[in-house]
Amino acid sequence: MSNAALITREPVINKQHKITANRLIVHAASVSQAVEALDGLADVWPATHPVFISLYKLVPTPDLLNWIAPANAMVEIPVQSIAHPLTLSLIPQLQAAGISLNLTWYQHDTVLPANVPWRFVIIDAKRQTLPADPPGLALAWGLSDVPDFRNAIIQGYDGASGWFFLRGVTGNGKLAPSHAQIVRLMNLVRRNAEVKEIETVLKQDVALSYKLLRYINSAGFGLMCEIQSFRHAVTILGYEKLNKWLSVLLVSASRDPAAPALMQTAIARGRFMEKIGATFFDKGELDNLFITGAFSMLHLLLGASLQAALEEMHLPGPIADALLTGDGVYAPFLKLARALESFDDKSLASLASDLHVSSEQINRAHLEARAFADSLQFG
Repeated sequence: MSNAALITREPVINKQHKITANRLIVHAASVSQAVEALDGLADVWPATHPVFISLYKLVPTPDLLNWIAPANAMVEIPVQSIAHPLTLSLIPQLQAAGISLNLTWYQHDTVLPANVPWRFVIIDAKRQTLPADPPGLALAWGLSDVPDFRNAIIQGYDGASGWFFLRGVTGNGKLAPSHAQIVRLMNLVRRNAEVKEIETVLKQDVALSYKLLRYINSAGFGLMCEIQSFRHAVTILGYEKLNKWLSVLLVSASRDPAAPALMQTAIARGRFMEKIGATFFDKGELDNLFITGAFSMLHLLLGASLQAALEEMHLPGPIADALLTGDGVYAPFLKLARALESFDDKSLASLASDLHVSSEQINRAHLEARAFADSLQFG
């Protein structure tokens, strides 16, 4: 694998538990290398939400001005580098270029340069309390779980950055009736049941039909015509693609207030696996890769154990193997997708090397997946 920069990410979550920004952590040997990597992603840049750019351990320098920053990009300035001469000279130049600035690791006694309109301020909530008057919208970082997030909002934070929403979610271990209905549809589609039989099930839940058609017609799918009915969808897409979209429907079926961020993350995992797997598998298997990634969070979304959820479905063996035991041909791709959700670029690089996938391929598939998940309307 090449020595180019790798990009991992953290989501930014608002008070309604929705992902409203993406925080990209660029792991590079230099700011110039980071700029080169970012410039190469312009055509797959996720444009729906703001994108925070963290240079991780690098000091932001004027080399960053060589980047043609998209309109929704925001550059993070760590407080540890505020006093660095190169960073001090960079800040007004970024402002002049129209690039928004975020402040990271803000503390009570931080001395800031004058006349800088910070958009967001990231604060390590584990190490200190929320300052009385933060210079921008305050985001909590370092939260352990969903209860921690709720407490942070009560304290006055505007949101949070991190993966806390993957922890602290509980359920009763069983599929709800509404989830079971979608599983029934998936099983009918998978065994190529008659369209009339599937339509009969869909007619029992008008909201389900509406939601399915809305997802299929979303910008992320890129169809040239609008799908008007399930029968029309079968004609245009075929059963295999419909099974993929029913999996999206199942992933998005949770009514839990904390679900929106989980839904987007699950879909992003699936899309990433689908994109990366395109050079390894036949086209017919790519939907299975998508389903593997999307279903990797099914236990959190449905409040049921993964074993219980999968027992109701007749999924191909490689999907079940990857999800239940971490084995099989799809498992390395799921591990790669999960590795994007951390600061550990070395683990990500190792997994990519095992698959002989380049940094450029990883980064492109990563941002394409994020843009795709952002294009879907959850709720």
